[in-house]
Amino acid sequence: MFEMACKSVDQVMILACSGGSNVGQLSNRAAVELTREGFGKMSCLAGVGGELMGFIHSAMTTPVVVLIDGCPIGCGKACFDKLEVPIKIYLVLTELGIEKTGDMELKAEETAKVKEAVKQAVASYQAALS
Repeated sequence: MFEMACKSVDQVMILACSGGSNVGQLSNRAAVELTREGFGKMSCLAGVGGELMGFIHSAMTTPVVVLIDGCPIGCGKACFDKLEVPIKIYLVLTELGIEKTGDMELKAEETAKVKEAVKQAVASYQAALS
């Protein structure tokens, strides 16, 4: 259902936190899996944060950009805010009810929850534009 809303892999960019906690790593895993499944294409959040113009330009011109932060510290959001790059879709995993821990244990059901949240957010965003 949600795959149909994504007309082209190139129209949805996914940027994810890959921080030193379970939720940072979970953000990254969900982005990788969505890309492998053909739902959007993962890009490099560090490239945006490092102020590399190619990454910034892509983030500004891709029709649907999903930024996933693991926790409310919001490192990814800070990169976008600093450069005044508009955030189209923003998810924080702890706001999805996933607890931040110091371990790196990733649970399949949490990965599935994040992927579903991304798909729903993209579908809602695209419907609002229609």
